[in-house]
Amino acid sequence: MAKRTVVTMPGDGIGKVVLPESLRVLEKIGFEADYVHADIGWDFWISEGNALPERTINLLEEHRVGLFGAITSKPKDKAAAEISPELKDKGFVYYSPIVGMRQHFNLDLCIRPCRSFPGNPLNFIRRKGESFDEPVVDVVIFRQNTEGLYAGVEWTNPPDGVRAALATHKKFAKFADVPGENLAVSTRIFTRDACRRICEEAFKYAKKFGYKSVTICEKPNVIRETSGMMEFEAKKVAESYPDVALWSTNIDAQMMWLTKNPQDYGVIVAGNMFGDIVSDGFAGLVGGLGFANSANIGADCAVFEPTHGSAPKYEGLSPSIVNPIAMILSACMMLDYLDETEKAVAIRDAISEVVADGSVRCYDMMKLRGGPEAIKQGAATTQQMTDAIIARL
Repeated sequence: MAKRTVVTMPGDGIGKVVLPESLRVLEKIGFEADYVHADIGWDFWISEGNALPERTINLLEEHRVGLFGAITSKPKDKAAAEISPELKDKGFVYYSPIVGMRQHFNLDLCIRPCRSFPGNPLNFIRRKGESFDEPVVDVVIFRQNTEGLYAGVEWTNPPDGVRAALATHKKFAKFADVPGENLAVSTRIFTRDACRRICEEAFKYAKKFGYKSVTICEKPNVIRETSGMMEFEAKKVAESYPDVALWSTNIDAQMMWLTKNPQDYGVIVAGNMFGDIVSDGFAGLVGGLGFANSANIGADCAVFEPTHGSAPKYEGLSPSIVNPIAMILSACMMLDYLDETEKAVAIRDAISEVVADGSVRCYDMMKLRGGPEAIKQGAATTQQMTDAIIARL
């Protein structure tokens, strides 16, 4: 097999810490690749007015596979305040680089597995008399990644043409007299093709890996048009998969049920915002952000990332204390994508053994406050956790 090239984008904060740890594991398992560094993140917003430089886009255009760490993202006013003085008032507008990548490469499938590792002290448990029950959580979220509320079609003080279009809807009447500077509008756009594609991929995944159900998690009783379109397409796709049940839940009810009966769910499909919410909810049941991994997949390009943030306050700690497992699991998803499934399974098994053994735990797994004191309290360093996983390999 030809040697692959992977574009590595550490980004900001702890992204610079955990991404190299995943490369150590990939090297140990025998995955052969050339790694090409690419610039991304807050430093480049400050110095260039662009958190996703064109040179990084070009590298992804060429190699089509990326491994991404984390970014720092701040609100509009703070971003404008921190840009270099020579770039101020030059028309630069901050835009999330990961959202930019998703849009540019049409990485419309975001896949977020939320699987519990037996023995993880952060796993969801339920009291059962004097003992407790620890249900096995094995849920995979399919989040539509390029549309919905994250598509970026929004305005404060919308232009006249937008206001005129909105005025054609009778329910906009109560906003008609609101001054423009007091009015902000964000659109939630769904397209039928995108709804159909994510539903097809979710059902295909469920059949391939033996999941019994696909759940559409939306809000069709209120957001009738967009959520309704997703449900309609799911029903059509489900006709070709008679062995996979189609369920439907409202996002608000789902957030209650995921802590009531999480073991009942398999594959969940949602639009961009609701998918973000429900995936974080399920991630909290299987260990939190230290275990939260994801893939952004398009027709011919894919970027893999942990879903935790950049946590810049931890970047400079020496030794590092952050949990590298989410990043390593994201690298496993890359291996799956590249048909290196045996290597991915071996790494996941090694992580499972380390977690079950319990002798090496990062501060989050010990429920300690983050900071240099965590090491003195028995927490493993970032590198020690990676070493333990490598030893199991």
